[in-house]
Amino acid sequence: MDLVRTDFYLDGRWVTPSGGESLEVHDPTTEAVVATVPAGTADDVDRAVAAARAAFESWSATDPADRAAHLDRLHAELTARAYDIARTIVRELGTPLKVATRVQTGLPLTVLRSYVDLAARPPAPETIGNSLVVREPVGVVGAITPWNYPLHQVVAKVAPALAAGCTVVLKPSELTPLTAYLLFDAVHAAGLPPGVVNLVTGTGPVVGEAIAAHPDVDLVSFTGSTATGRRVAHLAADRIARVALELGGKSANVILDDADLATAVKVGVGNAFLNSGQTCTAWTRMLVQRTRYDETLDLVAKAAEGYQVGDPLEPATRLGPLVSAQQRERVRDHIARGLAGGGRLVAGGPDTPLPERGFFVAPTVIADVDPDSALAQEEVFGPVLAVIPVDDDDHAVTVANNSRYGLAGAVWSGDEERALRVARRLRTGAVDINGAPFNPMAPFGGYKQSGLGRELGSHGLAEFCEVKAIQR
Repeated sequence: MDLVRTDFYLDGRWVTPSGGESLEVHDPTTEAVVATVPAGTADDVDRAVAAARAAFESWSATDPADRAAHLDRLHAELTARAYDIARTIVRELGTPLKVATRVQTGLPLTVLRSYVDLAARPPAPETIGNSLVVREPVGVVGAITPWNYPLHQVVAKVAPALAAGCTVVLKPSELTPLTAYLLFDAVHAAGLPPGVVNLVTGTGPVVGEAIAAHPDVDLVSFTGSTATGRRVAHLAADRIARVALELGGKSANVILDDADLATAVKVGVGNAFLNSGQTCTAWTRMLVQRTRYDETLDLVAKAAEGYQVGDPLEPATRLGPLVSAQQRERVRDHIARGLAGGGRLVAGGPDTPLPERGFFVAPTVIADVDPDSALAQEEVFGPVLAVIPVDDDDHAVTVANNSRYGLAGAVWSGDEERALRVARRLRTGAVDINGAPFNPMAPFGGYKQSGLGRELGSHGLAEFCEVKAIQR
């Protein structure tokens, strides 16, 4: 172990926690303990919320241009730390360095830059008859974030909240808290006003629940599992507080019979295995029309074999470990159940040789998956792709929508209008046609049990605002 953090960031300074408990942070590649951080208590949450409440009146009244300038300085400080952030994400999460640099670090910097611009030009008041309709900051925000994108998920909440004029109490995942400490080093260096953004590390049942249930938290913004999101929503509902929930997914990648198959498979496999499959938007169900099914399976097997597993710092590594031993065992269990339930192993699987140490799972493809089976219905959160044959466009839509989730998806076709018709029928918050790039300014969020509300861009900013009608 070579890093010990003993403090929280409250009211503009590093302070001593109220309790003496700590949490260990493991390197998922070596399984070694590499750091400890404080395990916060409800008292620590009370202190953080009090600091945020005291800072709200001043921060919410700050000129938008000044709020934008603060965020701009934060962007500069984070950019200066980009190398350290990427290396830290490699160490506490196991993401290969190239992805940790480009996606885990580069994407949140892009998102933060977008909120510098949006903060400087807030939405203009709207006139409806004799009413002036204005947007005002919701108040104190409790942000509870997951481990799979430890900077992006934080920035996607903190940046719009601050841009809107809210103040924030953040609880990052206890599995990947080190990235949050680097963020708050940048917050301190950027000179954000005391109390505007506060950090309390700890577990979900203690710190997370204290935030969600706190009477002075006006909105709880949570990203994580649907089961935990349900608990957060209940705690907030008891006091009629607002929630924004970004939850699970089981996204369908629909490949129609006129698609560019080689590209669709290459991109689809890459999407499913990104971040070792630990991505809520991963296209983990590949739906292929039967006339091209066998051809697709050959291509999928070859693509999966190209994902070299190993040390995330090695340039050749394309698939790092999972975040924890518990997550590894969970994914292995999903694979075993998928094969026992009639799935056919196409690539990877439990007998694939892997490094002796580390929480690794081989990139695995299972074909002939029953659309109603657990493998097709449950979020695996690992490098596991289920391939399902479908008869035609209508059948593809039916199977794609046969899910309690609705977060993301994809459609591939040589006819863009055909693809668009299918995309519009999918009950999901986002659909990519023919590999279109991710747009960090577009609204991000899901239908059904994938959540409530939207993140990113102007829609993400609106989540942190109240709407007031002033009659004249």
